[in-house]
Amino acid sequence: MTNLSGIPVQRITGEPASLSEYQGKVLLVVNVASHCGLTPQYEALEKLYSRFKDAGFVVCGFPANDFGAQEPGSNEDIASFCRTNYSVDFPMFSKIAVTGPDAHPLYQALIQAQPQASGESRSGFRERLNGFLHDKHNGATTNPEPGILWNFEKFLVDRRGNVVARFSPEIAPDDPRITAAIESALAS
Repeated sequence: MTNLSGIPVQRITGEPASLSEYQGKVLLVVNVASHCGLTPQYEALEKLYSRFKDAGFVVCGFPANDFGAQEPGSNEDIASFCRTNYSVDFPMFSKIAVTGPDAHPLYQALIQAQPQASGESRSGFRERLNGFLHDKHNGATTNPEPGILWNFEKFLVDRRGNVVARFSPEIAPDDPRITAAIESALAS
């Protein structure tokens, strides 16, 4: 991988790692959360991983507590939750910040490589988020759209380490747009 491989990350168990371990594979990098309305996407992510892993595909889950404090637990809590509730077998990494001034260098690079996410209902999703946050914070409004909109935003990285697609959180992992993009990246 060219641009992402040298960025240090940590496994959810705390060991140092890097995405260079997955050189030559197609990656779906996803910021995940355990207490989000989108958390059931873990099930579809695991099915995608099972379906395509033998062809060289890896889902990489990065827990983040950046949105509505929906990932408050420790790495151990998150790992246990994922195993117990969704039988997650794809690689999980330590909790990081994915947006704002403290965003992890991996997410800074992902956003820079693919600034816009696809999703025809993205503006509608943003409006629903604004309503949710307005209600949750007693009338407070949200800031302008952050680099990452919400939990479960997905970045597709090809075998050469190039970010080739980005999908908005409301697009389910098993959506035909995502599976077609994965199949295309695996074929090239």
